[in-house]
Amino acid sequence: MQRLFLISITIFVLAILGCDKKTSDTAANKNVRIVATIGMITDVVKNVGGEHVEVIGMMGPGVDPHLYKPTAKDIKHLNSAQIIFYNGLHLEANKLGDVLAKMSGDTKSVAVTDGIDKTYLLSPTEFDGNYDPHLWFDVTLWMKATEKVRDTLIEVDINNEVTYQNNAEHYLTQLIELHKYVQTQAERVPPEQRVLVTAHDAFNYFGKAYGFEVRGLQGISTVSEAAISDVQELASFIAERQIPAIFVESSVPARSLEAVKAAVKSKGFDVQIGGELFSDAMGDEGTSEGTYIGMVKHNIDTIVKALIGETTHSEDE
Repeated sequence: MQRLFLISITIFVLAILGCDKKTSDTAANKNVRIVATIGMITDVVKNVGGEHVEVIGMMGPGVDPHLYKPTAKDIKHLNSAQIIFYNGLHLEANKLGDVLAKMSGDTKSVAVTDGIDKTYLLSPTEFDGNYDPHLWFDVTLWMKATEKVRDTLIEVDINNEVTYQNNAEHYLTQLIELHKYVQTQAERVPPEQRVLVTAHDAFNYFGKAYGFEVRGLQGISTVSEAAISDVQELASFIAERQIPAIFVESSVPARSLEAVKAAVKSKGFDVQIGGELFSDAMGDEGTSEGTYIGMVKHNIDTIVKALIGETTHSEDE
């Protein structure tokens, strides 16, 4: 009897301790724990989730997701997250993609591009049958990604559905205004001058949505290096079309575009570096360019001013 009593007391105490721990854990982690891969997704989650989410962004300013390798700290964050939001469409490097694919248990892993009608996606022939992942450069498509984030948060945290709905509605209204702003700015450039040359092919959705012909020195991914023949071919294109400006990217080394600039000059034409664009990563946290909306505005303003001659490389410096 004494033994049974001790066992009963032990079970009771453990149960109380377990309840206390669970209550403590719940109280300490009342917000939804989220990991997002690229900055653009992190920004969406913050806008839609608001005070009800704790978001860790894996890739900061200047980080190339095509080449990114997860660290031990990343794995720890991923394993403790309730939701992992990533782009999908082979944007994130293969090793990271493998990690995300193997997430299990209580962690919900969500590609924000899932559910987008495939007829809206671009599938360049050189990308081995895969879709171009850089769809955030068409603001209307990024609105669909925002809706995916909203729906996932509601699914995981139904108690705060109204907040997520309201936050998403407010943010989507801002994105509608952003889309109109980009359209208006793009129209300042005469149609025949709307040629965007960048370090890699990240801006095809931008080109399709806003009427620009787009050329990138490297392909969709930055994994492969540009060959000398690629530099010469692009230089010939720029010289023949007399394109006034080309653009470096914050997440891609500038030396490749500097080589193009030199090759163009050897062909008798002087092209300027029109400025730095944000492609696969946003700007520094705390700056306007450190948000999706600010990044997009920076890009279109930089492109337009350089192409119509309102700014030069020396003025940027």
